[in-house]
Amino acid sequence: MADLSAFPITRRWVPQDPSVIQLFSFPTPNGVKASIMLEETGFPYEAHRVTLSDADVKSPEFLSLNPNNKIPAIIDPDGPGGAPLGLFESGAILIYLADKAGTLIGSGGAKRAEAIQWLMWQMGGLGPMFGQMGYFSKFAGKEIEDPRPRERYVDESRRLLGVIAGRLEGRDWVTGEYSIADIAIAPWLNALNFYETKDAVGWDDHPHLQAYLDRFMARDAVAKGMRTPPREG
Repeated sequence: MADLSAFPITRRWVPQDPSVIQLFSFPTPNGVKASIMLEETGFPYEAHRVTLSDADVKSPEFLSLNPNNKIPAIIDPDGPGGAPLGLFESGAILIYLADKAGTLIGSGGAKRAEAIQWLMWQMGGLGPMFGQMGYFSKFAGKEIEDPRPRERYVDESRRLLGVIAGRLEGRDWVTGEYSIADIAIAPWLNALNFYETKDAVGWDDHPHLQAYLDRFMARDAVAKGMRTPPREG
């Protein structure tokens, strides 16, 4: 059985089966990328619920695995060369698991580059902009009287939505085949429901986006990954 004692996080979130991948996460748009990918690849894993509270993500145990104090993070007991590997950043986790499984990262060199390209687009644009828009539209930021912060993020989110809408015109999936690009992007499109900002970004101007999201959400691995780990412990 794998020895994960070198990872302090396992003292607080104790593995029941140290021989399988350990997932430390919460079902946010970033968090579910990892759980969906684990479901899609079929790797055995154990999910540990790490809330977004400072008591969890800023605890010494969690920071020992991810000094950036964000979910998700994983430990693979069978990493490169057979040694345990700790990894954070949802995009890095997607690429790592795709390479480990040999799937969902493109059927050739060009498709691989496309998948990584759109993954980076989500990581650097769609996720951060949608997240800021959500903050200024639904959370504490909406109490700020100055309209400019919200307008800035709504406008940029609307632009980015147009980018992905254009890409998906005539395509079932972002690269033409289901990949880590979709696993990264679709949960953030779905987050518009939670942020209550669909009207603000012109969602109904792109009817094929709902069809795309419906295709994604209909996958069995997505349905399970979207609720792993559960919000309530």
